Amino acid sequence: MASSLRGRHFIDMKNLSRDEITAVLDHADEMKRDRNAVRKAAPMFGKTMAMIFQKPSLRTRVSFETGMTLMGGHAIYLSPNDISLGIRETIEDIAIVLSRFADVIMARVFGHDIVEGLAKYSRVPVINGLSDAEHPCQILADLQTIRERKHRLEGLTTAFIGDGNNVCVSMMYAGAIVGMNVAVACPAGYEPPQPATDECRAIAAKTGATIRIVREPADAVQNADAVYTDVWASMGQESEAAKRREAFRGFQVNMALMRQARPDAIVLHCLPAHYGEEIDYAATRSPNSAIFDEAENRMHAQNALVAMLCAD
Repeated sequence: MASSLRGRHFIDMKNLSRDEITAVLDHADEMKRDRNAVRKAAPMFGKTMAMIFQKPSLRTRVSFETGMTLMGGHAIYLSPNDISLGIRETIEDIAIVLSRFADVIMARVFGHDIVEGLAKYSRVPVINGLSDAEHPCQILADLQTIRERKHRLEGLTTAFIGDGNNVCVSMMYAGAIVGMNVAVACPAGYEPPQPATDECRAIAAKTGATIRIVREPADAVQNADAVYTDVWASMGQESEAAKRREAFRGFQVNMALMRQARPDAIVLHCLPAHYGEEIDYAATRSPNSAIFDEAENRMHAQNALVAMLCAD
């Protein structure tokens, strides 16, 4: 399975099959269990990751950079001042040049077309560290976290409460691929894109999963094994923050909502959290909260992915 991933890009969740997702998660679990073994094995020894950032980040930068160091490699942080994507230099030229130097490219950007363009012209693997359309690395960490707590993915139900954003879309694809039900509760006008929903439902029909879009959080969390939320206004949507706070009134993940899910349902949030808006502080500190396991697993899931994409 590792050989099937060698040299490939990871732009969207649907880039991986069910078996490939399982292989990445299995390897991530192994790497998490024994960091010293990862250091000794040094699967990225002598290799470099070029990290392109249009958007600032705590978890994405630290998890990738620390992960490369742990695996014996090196990561180079490229800020918007270093690379003005498509302005100072074309996406094509950036991809060609970076892939002459680096062994893998990670990009955290606004437009999904940017990571697609990098992948088109790069001769080394390109990883989507986040785009406005998807956040697949986050979802690999989420799947690892859910599986740690529940010991399986197939047949479970994850409720996503809030905006049908990039995280929501990647979770729908992941659920559909691995056979996990996903119920999304969002206000009218904030649904995930219809083409993505249609495609996820088509995939889910083959794996036995269901993808539901509902209006009431209470409906989504019924029998849920995991309850997930994200900020109501993502980066680039700051001007809509007030409008979104009003639209998402009643869509907060809190202890009252969690009591309507399964008693052992876990709380997920990709962070940073806006306490008192999409989630309350108490829910994130409850025994069922897995948000900091989720944050840590960003590194382990990504390490496994990078090592498999860049295997010799």
